[in-house]
Amino acid sequence: MINKTNKNAQRRRRHLRVRKNIFGTKACPRLNIYRSTSHIYAQVINDENGTTLCSASTLSKELAETLKNKTKSEQAFAVGELVGKLAIKKGIKEVVFDRGGYLYTGRVMQVAEGARKAGLEF
Repeated sequence: MINKTNKNAQRRRRHLRVRKNIFGTKACPRLNIYRSTSHIYAQVINDENGTTLCSASTLSKELAETLKNKTKSEQAFAVGELVGKLAIKKGIKEVVFDRGGYLYTGRVMQVAEGARKAGLEF
């Protein structure tokens, strides 16, 4: 019998392996990405306190109306811009990018580019 690999379990292992080295501080928090099949979520996290400083997703009230007729990549770019603007408002200029075990391509890359356009540095 052929066993099917569990891709989400593989992604979680990759994420944990990367998280050993990536740590968000107050001066330089972590920008975390989670990607589901229909939505994308981004959070800026201070790992010292275990607190989320700001977050955005395709379900955010600020973006819900503007994302209706856009592709998933365009939606991801808008989420990146929103989380970048929220972080800048809180005085955060530099972050550590945590791609969550996903490949740096497609929607994950669009979130990163949107955050960079908003003014975040990583």
